[in-house]
Amino acid sequence: MRNAAAIISQLRQDALRTLTPPPRLTISEWADRYRRLSPESSAEPGQFRTSRAEYQRGIMDAVTDPTVDRLAVMSSAQIGKTAVLENVIGYYISQDPAPILVLMPTLEMAQAFSKDRLSTMLRDTPILRGQVKDPRSRDSGNTMLHKTFAGGHITLTGANSPANLASRPIRIVLGDEIDRYPASAGSEGDPVNLAIKRTATFWNRKIILTSTPTIKGLSRIEHAFENSDQRRYHVPCPDCGEYQVLAWANVRWDEDRPETAHYVCEHCGSCIDERHKTAMLMAGQWIAGAPFTGTAGFHLSELYSPWRRWSDVAADFLQAKHGGSEMLKTWVNTSLGEPWEDQGDAVEPVGLMARLEEYERDDIPQLAVSAGVDVQKDRIECSVVAWGGGEEAWLLEHAVLPGDTARPEIWQDLHELLTDHEPHAVAIDSGFNSSMVYTFCERRRFAFAIKGASGFDRPVVEDATKRARRLRNRRKIGGSPVQIIGVDQAKVLVHSRLRQVQPGPGYIHFSEAAGCDDEYFAQLTAEKLVVKHHRGRASQEWVQQRPRNEALDSFVYALAALRLWGGLAAVIARKERAAAMPAGEAPAPSPARRQLDQIIKDRKRQMNGVTRGSGSFVSSWRNN
Repeated sequence: MRNAAAIISQLRQDALRTLTPPPRLTISEWADRYRRLSPESSAEPGQFRTSRAEYQRGIMDAVTDPTVDRLAVMSSAQIGKTAVLENVIGYYISQDPAPILVLMPTLEMAQAFSKDRLSTMLRDTPILRGQVKDPRSRDSGNTMLHKTFAGGHITLTGANSPANLASRPIRIVLGDEIDRYPASAGSEGDPVNLAIKRTATFWNRKIILTSTPTIKGLSRIEHAFENSDQRRYHVPCPDCGEYQVLAWANVRWDEDRPETAHYVCEHCGSCIDERHKTAMLMAGQWIAGAPFTGTAGFHLSELYSPWRRWSDVAADFLQAKHGGSEMLKTWVNTSLGEPWEDQGDAVEPVGLMARLEEYERDDIPQLAVSAGVDVQKDRIECSVVAWGGGEEAWLLEHAVLPGDTARPEIWQDLHELLTDHEPHAVAIDSGFNSSMVYTFCERRRFAFAIKGASGFDRPVVEDATKRARRLRNRRKIGGSPVQIIGVDQAKVLVHSRLRQVQPGPGYIHFSEAAGCDDEYFAQLTAEKLVVKHHRGRASQEWVQQRPRNEALDSFVYALAALRLWGGLAAVIARKERAAAMPAGEAPAPSPARRQLDQIIKDRKRQMNGVTRGSGSFVSSWRNN
């Protein structure tokens, strides 16, 4: 009888435990009690501790604040933002089941997050283990991008996937790195708005938007933060006790010694060492800078990160400062968590004229030479550029070759020009007289027919895998290979380097002997980057300010040729491999080089019917 009574008592306790609702916790309380960090995704695996980065507490607890409809977190990197998003997901799976959408910039990034972060959290956090069915079981409802659990589900997708943004209703939206989203999900419109529309039927919805910012006035997260109550984390000075926001202007160090970096209190002027940061963060508090209207906004810079020392941030700043405005922009976005504001949207040609200098090619510390060719109906314009370390550039010649580009004579002139300079790579715009461009490029190993494509999220050149695939596909259908160039991003890069005032990585040198006259500089600065608004959405666009801009185009193509060829890193690597080889022994070609050589051999087999005159560019360029 005693055993029967004990069994009944145990059954009663189990039933009560099952029927008892989970304790009412904030997300930070849930994380401190249940969350375990995985060794694959954290440098500090084991029990999660909000106190490790105390500023995370206010962000996480705002999610469970019933008065908060949405959150905007504009931050630097290295502040633990991804761990916060993971805790939000874990909390809603175990404490308050709901349909959840995780929106990443691309579908590939969503897949990586699911595999590297979400699956390991579900595996290593005991309270979540078993909540989502084993993906190996039949009808588990668990795939890489869609997982079901009792009372809800989680869908992961990319902002570039419109089909996944227009299906199920969603209560919790987590939009990560929203400044990296495309302007439109296909033809459906802004992906952030599409995701938010899916929450319309939930009175208790939560919309969490996070990102490092990009360009001032165009940044999605900047816009969301400015429409929030703009909370900033205030910490006390260990000497005077006054609270303040950590500002970059108050970080000081001895000249050229970033390892001496320290913080200067804006109230009492005392020097605060790095060792005080932990105590300052523990005593910190979020203070709003604007009225609350339903959106809680948070801003954090890398100065608060317990995983980054002030000396590290200072060293990164010095490196970015000497690397040109593009590196400085990246530092401002990812270290300070602030949008970048251009000092000017155009480059004045008069200032460039003052930079003219004299140099001989033999005096240039060049690693490579490339050429960019712009083809018009009645002329070809070609820029030949020598490249040094960090893509420091010296214009060797900008030549204008007059003539009908549908006739072979002008192409012979181009061949002779390039033979004089012996560039390692040539990029030729195929937008006009394409057949002549293809024929010319087929007869030289590193001559690339190119086509410009718009879009500021498009890289200057595609990665090697995509380029190789493009070559194979063109060969299969009998077409000529064309490489796609991200001209918008390339022009941003060139313009930023034209603003650079000190020689070094990225700087562009000009000389009168290279053909740099008033007209050349007017063409080089012929385009202006402006902000336009279309249907309430701001976007950037290059606008041509004068009829001719061939100097800019040909320089952009020369940069593209360098990167299509492999870039300076590949040049240095080849030289290092050659130097390490025993005398008289040639280094083995890389897999990418062997693949390219095979493609070229296949091209040559297709050209058996082409006449090869000994004095023309056909024969000499085929053997180059």
